Amino acid sequence: MADFLTRNLLRAALAVAAALGGASTMAQVQPQPLPTRGKLLYTTHCITCHTTQMHWRNDKQATDWESIKVQVRRWQGITGLAWSDADITEVSRYLNDTIYKYPQTGGFLSLDVIR
Repeated sequence: MADFLTRNLLRAALAVAAALGGASTMAQVQPQPLPTRGKLLYTTHCITCHTTQMHWRNDKQATDWESIKVQVRRWQGITGLAWSDADITEVSRYLNDTIYKYPQTGGFLSLDVIR
């Protein structure tokens, strides 16, 4: 009987230790931020043809915030995506935040209020 109790206590102690160890490991894992709508649209529809090298070429068409939006609007139209103005702004913002770093001007800048 004592042997049975010892084994059960040992199992319970191991289960508690495993649970506590797993909890501390999970507490250390940092969740990844959700991708923005602009990133999702760009990686879904544009990245096939537009590598980041395309954005760094010498004769690039995007030279400021407004011209980024013009080029995004142009290419989404050429490919028949029918994006809304908000989608165009989001993709432009994603490109500007990750590649161009131009000052953003104008009214509506983003749908992503919370990041």
